[in-house]
Amino acid sequence: MGTIVRGRLTDVNKELWLVLSLFFLAGVMNFLIASHRMVLGFYVVPTLFSAYYYGRRHAVLTAFASLFTVILLVHFNPVLFSTVGTGSPEDKWYDITIWGGVLVVTAYAMGTLYDHKQNHIRELRETYHGVLLILRHFISKDEYTQNHSYRVSIYAAKVASYLGLKSERIEDVRAAALLHDIGKLDISKEILYKAARLTQEEFEEMKRHVEKGVEMLEPVGGSLRRVLPIILSHHDRFDGSGYHPTLGNDIPLEARIIAVADVYDSLTSDRPYRKAMSPFDAKEVITKESGTEFDPQVVDAFLAAFRKGEMEVSEVLV
Repeated sequence: MGTIVRGRLTDVNKELWLVLSLFFLAGVMNFLIASHRMVLGFYVVPTLFSAYYYGRRHAVLTAFASLFTVILLVHFNPVLFSTVGTGSPEDKWYDITIWGGVLVVTAYAMGTLYDHKQNHIRELRETYHGVLLILRHFISKDEYTQNHSYRVSIYAAKVASYLGLKSERIEDVRAAALLHDIGKLDISKEILYKAARLTQEEFEEMKRHVEKGVEMLEPVGGSLRRVLPIILSHHDRFDGSGYHPTLGNDIPLEARIIAVADVYDSLTSDRPYRKAMSPFDAKEVITKESGTEFDPQVVDAFLAAFRKGEMEVSEVLV
């Protein structure tokens, strides 16, 4: 809870400094272009900015702040407004009132459009997540793989957050992780459940689950289309020795994240051919593969999350 509150306060402080900076910029522009009078158009900029980026409430508050700033400036230096209201002082304040009213209405209207857009995006995101959850139930032919994909999505999202990725990219990581093994629907049960080491032919068939998964998801389009390159690359290795010869930064960062999360969960889970490792032993394996199988910066983020105890998923959630 403390982290959430601190994060929210940080966001508020950023918004406040941005708006104050715009007020300062408006004042500087006013002075440079027309130092002998006030150009009200400059003081509309902070409100328009707030409406576009932060929504109705923020925009209306900024509009009132702009109006209050103009009133203070005119009160202490009436000459600033001399070219706009050339009649009596009452005319001057009448012009400011009209300007302020229009500004507040504009802020409310533009901010409402922003809020409607955000609500629409939120609804689309909820629908998108619902589709992902439905798809997750069809990802595998056994409980292990379904739960595996869910755990990998949690681990990958944690690592992505420690790398400082934006929320949209973290959602792409989560979606790709949920669906990264969907191609196993077309892999035979004999290969999936085999307790012994796979033959070369069986391994080549298992490798095809990557391309098969992309083929299944390609017709969907929309936001899911963004995750296709991630799914296609999640078995590529940092040194180029993976399923495809792609290496290093040519592999999408999201895929490099899922590669670490995928192996970590595989190592810490019982498989038909071996027992699970402890999380600390799995961590050591991943650390040793930094720079070869895994991207070093992703491993560093994984280790940071591990030290914070965030690379664990409660069985209740699975």
